[in-house]
Amino acid sequence: MARRGSSSRARAGNIDQVATAPYVKRVLPFFDPLDMEQIEKLEQQVDWLIEDIGIAFRDDPASIALWKEHGATIDGDIVRASADWIRDLCRKAPSQFTQLARDPAKSVVIGGDNQVFAPIYGAPFVRDLESGRRYGDIAAFRDLVRLTYMHPYLHHGGFVTCEPCDIPVSKRHLDMLLAHMTLSDKPHLGAITEMSRAQDSVDMAEIVFGRDVMDKHCVIMGNVNTNSPLLIDKVVTESIRVYCGRGQGIVVVPFILSGAMGPVSTAASVVQAMAEAMMVCAYAQLVHAGAPFVLGNFLSSMSLKSGAPTFGMPEPVISNYAIGQLARRAGLPLRCGGSLTASKIEDAQAAYESADSMHSTMLAGANFVLHSAGWLEGGLCVGFEKLIMDADRLGSYQKVLNQGLDTSDEAMAKDAYDEVPAGGHFLGSAHTMRNYSTAFYEPRLSDSENVESWEERGSKDMRMRAHDQWKQMLSEYSPPAMDEALLEALTDFVDRRKSELPDAWY
Repeated sequence: MARRGSSSRARAGNIDQVATAPYVKRVLPFFDPLDMEQIEKLEQQVDWLIEDIGIAFRDDPASIALWKEHGATIDGDIVRASADWIRDLCRKAPSQFTQLARDPAKSVVIGGDNQVFAPIYGAPFVRDLESGRRYGDIAAFRDLVRLTYMHPYLHHGGFVTCEPCDIPVSKRHLDMLLAHMTLSDKPHLGAITEMSRAQDSVDMAEIVFGRDVMDKHCVIMGNVNTNSPLLIDKVVTESIRVYCGRGQGIVVVPFILSGAMGPVSTAASVVQAMAEAMMVCAYAQLVHAGAPFVLGNFLSSMSLKSGAPTFGMPEPVISNYAIGQLARRAGLPLRCGGSLTASKIEDAQAAYESADSMHSTMLAGANFVLHSAGWLEGGLCVGFEKLIMDADRLGSYQKVLNQGLDTSDEAMAKDAYDEVPAGGHFLGSAHTMRNYSTAFYEPRLSDSENVESWEERGSKDMRMRAHDQWKQMLSEYSPPAMDEALLEALTDFVDRRKSELPDAWY
């Protein structure tokens, strides 16, 4: 018993040594529940919204001028266009592209049959078992970047893993970018909240990768939300001009609470998300034909009694499947779903809601998944334990996605039946000995031993085991190597920009 418990403890400290791919290369077929009649009906309404209702492009005259220059119908800030033309423009965006990482071995391919997992984005609060719930700060942010870098089943750093609320809003993007670029060598996103912050992100990425590489490859992306319903504000269009104008990528996500920012109908909300995102994709291609674009959908149901968003419910699950089919028909990479929950802590509600949400995300074929790990409180809080618990489950999803059912001769195990008699066992057979180390996914956090062994190790539940694991990971963290001249150039850029910017807390 003691030996088995010791082995379990040793595994927790070696999570960063697990061999895994830098992203998921999917072999499992997509789950496509909608028939062609349903798909065509949805697409007809997408076309109707684009042609007859229109999408507002607000507070950015430059975007209206560009639409007008290319022949769109303009009514104030409402833009209407031929749906065929919009679809033609969307086809200029690549259906699959690579985002380079500082470590080339960790570059990710987004689109096609590939899936990339990234942590929660945008939480102002953090929580852990030791310090409780509190505003995020730069120390917590840096630790979350370190944990994401170390975890083998998180392929991408995201960006705002939590808000560092102890740094002025006008300057915090610089510290966040510096953390991603120095504490990790995985790919990440950049800032979008103001045009100059997006430009800082692109400029710092150019320092890391060099002008020649950036001229030819995607090395950074921005992630923006439309202002649903049917409104694109200048945060989106200005970010596109910065990122796509430099040939870099943009992820555009309509955030729709059905019943508030969209009709109280899953079908109508999915259609609205497609129309909004496709219009933005078309705009991005007018800015720079061929710029990488990821079509997003963040659809949630809500309590019509309180107005609170709900997660892991049947309506968002169905929306993931539907948007997956529509995005593939449009030829665009997809972002949707994640390990989402309204729960405040890592309890049974969090487990059920996150599992249902993430399982549908996996089957739907989302190519780029923000919020894969760490999400609590409807996205208001990132849990350190939740990040580790969710990421542990991502390993099991990864095995389902990139292996499916192995039917090779080795998997059929005919020699084992020759060796093992009727009523015998396969534990010591040659086939078992050849395959025992890779046969089954072994979660790092689940405890499958007997109750006596569990009690010997302190009767810890999964939250406590996750707490121990992230603390041990941070104690073992070592930053990826970086050229001293590159580090100096990044630090000088950050120092200069901070000296130019006044402190502002909004």
